[in-house]
Amino acid sequence: MSVLIDNRQEKVSVNSDIEALIEKVVQKALETFVEEDYEVSISFVDNNEIKDLNKQYRNKDTATDVLSFPLMEFEISEENYNNEEEYVQEDRLLGDIVISLERAEEQAVEYGHSFERELAFLVVHGVLHLLGMDHEVEEQEKEMIKKQEEILQLLDIKR
Repeated sequence: MSVLIDNRQEKVSVNSDIEALIEKVVQKALETFVEEDYEVSISFVDNNEIKDLNKQYRNKDTATDVLSFPLMEFEISEENYNNEEEYVQEDRLLGDIVISLERAEEQAVEYGHSFERELAFLVVHGVLHLLGMDHEVEEQEKEMIKKQEEILQLLDIKR
């Protein structure tokens, strides 16, 4: 498992502790669902850049916190996760996650928890999207929230 981090913003400081946290979160999220090693690319951007990307790729003219761009197709369910045969792929790059650190910082204050907790949540959220999970309907959203919280608990990352 490898994580490529690309910091394309200057508004929020990114240090080695943040990078180590990101790697740990990606690793835990992936090992929870797949046995294969994958590469994940994470780009840190500001609100302006993520707004542009959101408009370009989702036709939503607003800043958001995280966008995921999967390069493989997965279908995660209780019956098939951790079944290696379901996930044999030639390409090892799972996909790209783009996170607005500016937005993450704002949300941490808004929700009353640490920036690190908010960032970890957004990373898990992005990885789950790369693995095929979504939250378009209420049932999917509940399942995704449950899995996000399970992974954060495994990492002992609390609100």
